[in-house]
Amino acid sequence: MKKIVTIAFWALGLVFCYLIYRSVTGPIEFNKVKTERYTEVIKKLKDIRAAQDAYLRINGKYADNFDQLTNFIENAQFTITSQRDTSWTEFDKTFNIEVMRQGVRIDTLGYVKVKDSLFKDSDRYKTLRYVPKFTKDEAPLLFTMKTGEIKDKNNVVSSVFEVYVSKRDVLKGLDKDLVDKEVVKNSVDDVKGENIKVGSLEEITVNGNWPTSYDAKIAKQ
Repeated sequence: MKKIVTIAFWALGLVFCYLIYRSVTGPIEFNKVKTERYTEVIKKLKDIRAAQDAYLRINGKYADNFDQLTNFIENAQFTITSQRDTSWTEFDKTFNIEVMRQGVRIDTLGYVKVKDSLFKDSDRYKTLRYVPKFTKDEAPLLFTMKTGEIKDKNNVVSSVFEVYVSKRDVLKGLDKDLVDKEVVKNSVDDVKGENIKVGSLEEITVNGNWPTSYDAKIAKQ
C-alpha cells in the first residue's frame, strides 16, 4: 500500500511539473506561431493596400471587390510622364503688348503595366482574396473587403476601404484561452482589436492596425 501511495505521489508530482512547464512554454510557443501567422496575413494586406492605392490613382476610387481589383491589376497601365517648366510670349490685347507667360509642360513618356510595377514576375495577385492557409485540412478563408465614401469637415467626399480577417480565424487550432486573451489586446505593441485589418470606413486612412515591428520583419524577408 505504501508503495502504491509513493508511486501515486511521484505521478502527481510529474503532472504538476508538466503543468508548470506548459504554463511557461505554452505562451512562448503561442506567441511564436502567432507572429508567424500574423506576418503572412499582413504581407497579403500590404499587397492589397498597394493594389488599392494603384486603383485609386487611376480610377479615382477604390475597387469594390477582389474581382475588380484582380482584373485591374491584369489589364491596367500606369502612364509615365515628365514635367518641366516652360515659358512663352503672348500678345496681351488689354495692354496691347507682348507679355511673358510661364507654365508647366507634361509629356507622356510611355506606359507600364500595373501588374509589372507592383508584382513583377509574381502571380500572387491572383490569390489576394485568400487568407494564407496554416493547416493542410483548413478550408479556404477569404478576406472581407468593404468600401464606402466619407466627407471631411469641408464636405469633400473621399473614397475609403477596409479589408480584414478575424484573429480567431487566423489563430484557429491554438490554445483557446490564449486566443481569447489575444483578441482583446489593444496596446501599441499588439495588433489591436479582434481583427487584423488595413484601411478604415470611419476615417481617411490606409494604415494597418499592426505595430511597426511587423513591417520591419517583412522588409527583411
